[in-house]
Amino acid sequence: MIRVAAVGDVHLGEDARGRLRPALDNLAGHADVLLLAGDLTRHGALDEARVAAEEFAGLPVPVVAVLGNHDHHSDAADDIAKLLEDSGIRVLEGEAVTLEVGDQRLGVAGVKGFGGGFAGKCASNFGEREMKAFVGHTIERADRLRAALKTLDTDVRIALTHYSPIPETLRGEPPEIYPFLGCYQLGEVIDECGVDLAIHGHAHFGCEQGVTPGGVRVRNVAQPVIRSAFATYGLGS
Repeated sequence: MIRVAAVGDVHLGEDARGRLRPALDNLAGHADVLLLAGDLTRHGALDEARVAAEEFAGLPVPVVAVLGNHDHHSDAADDIAKLLEDSGIRVLEGEAVTLEVGDQRLGVAGVKGFGGGFAGKCASNFGEREMKAFVGHTIERADRLRAALKTLDTDVRIALTHYSPIPETLRGEPPEIYPFLGCYQLGEVIDECGVDLAIHGHAHFGCEQGVTPGGVRVRNVAQPVIRSAFATYGLGS
């Protein structure tokens, strides 16, 4: 069995240096990989990203991440991704990575995702160019996730996003903001591509567990939801 640890929305700042590390140093006893579901920083500042790099670098298991909306806030997402990559943390944005775990191969495809809403209550690619740009970004991110998943030929496949692919894991959040927390397009891609597990964050007041219309398990690992340094899930045989 492949043991997957995951957490998102840790929102680290310079005053949080060392906060997570004690729990992470013993990660090998609990997991084979650590997935980070975005919002590693508070405001997307490089000083905050350096703290995140210190917390998650040099762990006894591979670390794979996507960035979140907070990590984009200061328009330094590319620099943050490079800083994390230089620290050995694989950052995905429309890419995939294959990891060897014992005699099994684990594939992780990652993308930030975006908002837009869910079936029957969603934005449409129509009208003002601002609206079309919003929905266009949603569609483009979903397309990138699809392309990344299709490159994987592995025993187990995980979709890692920041935004949610389903509304079920948003329960607890005000319904009025669902369109800013996720989109149905991500869920459609996950069902289409035969994913074994979908991991996301972003919904601090949501709930942990949900399922796509096609039956794929979805887990919201925002730290305010899981209330621990990470949650763990078992996949495969």
